[in-house]
Amino acid sequence: MPVYQYRALQANGGITEGQIEASGRQEAFRLMERRGLRPISLAERGNGAPKTKPGQSSPATAEQPRRFSLSLGSSKRVPSRALENFTRLLSSLLAAGVPLSRALVILQKEAAHPAAQAKWKELHDLVVDGMSLANAMAQSPDTFPRVYVAMVEAGETGGFLDVVLGQIADFQAREKEMRAKLLSALLYPSILLFLALNVLTFLLVFFIPRFEAIFAGVGAKLPLLTRLIVGASETLRFYGPVVLLGAIVAGYLVRTWVVSPAGRRAWEGFILRVPVLGKLIAQYAMARFCRMLGTLLSAGVPLINGLNVARRSIGNQILVDAVSESIDLVKEGKPLGASLANCRMLFPGSVLEMISVGEESGRLDQELVRIAEVTEADLDRRLKTAVAMAEPLLLFMIAGFIGTIFIGMVIPIFTLQEYIK
Repeated sequence: MPVYQYRALQANGGITEGQIEASGRQEAFRLMERRGLRPISLAERGNGAPKTKPGQSSPATAEQPRRFSLSLGSSKRVPSRALENFTRLLSSLLAAGVPLSRALVILQKEAAHPAAQAKWKELHDLVVDGMSLANAMAQSPDTFPRVYVAMVEAGETGGFLDVVLGQIADFQAREKEMRAKLLSALLYPSILLFLALNVLTFLLVFFIPRFEAIFAGVGAKLPLLTRLIVGASETLRFYGPVVLLGAIVAGYLVRTWVVSPAGRRAWEGFILRVPVLGKLIAQYAMARFCRMLGTLLSAGVPLINGLNVARRSIGNQILVDAVSESIDLVKEGKPLGASLANCRMLFPGSVLEMISVGEESGRLDQELVRIAEVTEADLDRRLKTAVAMAEPLLLFMIAGFIGTIFIGMVIPIFTLQEYIK
């Protein structure tokens, strides 16, 4: 029967180590729970191999404890809804006093998605082998973002993991709602743009060539606008695949450049300078930062730790660097409101005043959450206004393209009539 070396937490809070014989890992866990032990790590030692004394080398490599370390990387992604349910249920189980390892087993059994079930099992195996929950989650960045891991780490360090997980679940729900609003706002303009491109392609490929044959038979010189339209039609008909391939290659090169650190900074700096879009992105980043920091402070996370976690939620590296400089000022003992004054691109003067008032009244966490709610409501109104302005603008562009093509094809008809006379 296999022998397992365990490290567990006793009922009085002390840590104990020992060995236990069991037919498998699950039975070993059950035996430890019957003894009133909460497992921290569990490693199989083989078939009754003797334990090596401290300072003594093992006689054979086969006698060394074999650690079960599974990689959390997977080709199947865990859905965002499954992650949100996992976070909320894990918070509820921990708040009810269920040990972390048992809670992970419960969530694994209740997971409906196969990828989520496999991921929660991997988390469980890493945690029971002695790895912290935050470090185990960090092994899978495709499932657990850096902000998520940082908040879990803060909760584990402070001893309020259940509270932090509940806050994360609420934050995920609000983020999902904001993304849904953004996607719904951009849906109609995207449909209009798609239709415009299809109509333009149809005119250039199927409509213009009919007139081109008529113009070629007369032999008269065409106006400049007509020649440009005919040239665009010929390019699209004869070199369409080459143009499409070139666009794909150019898109890939641009994407590779944007992913690089230098390209990402340049692109994010350019986006922030766009008149309307830059303000919306900065406002959205400020709302995320304030909500994250307020959530962490209300959970009991120290201010410096909360700032280090909240800055990762901003997303824009230019703004992250600006907030990092403010964090250094807070470490020197300056108030948060005065320290954030250097980030005028991210924090307007009115927001800085509200943060300062929140600090003075001792209600900084509540004030930050209130700022986030007000900012998100204002952002929602701005998005609706921007979309309302984009719809007629796209319609005007569609009408302009079609009208230009129509005029370019009609002008030569009058010219041909004069030429025939």
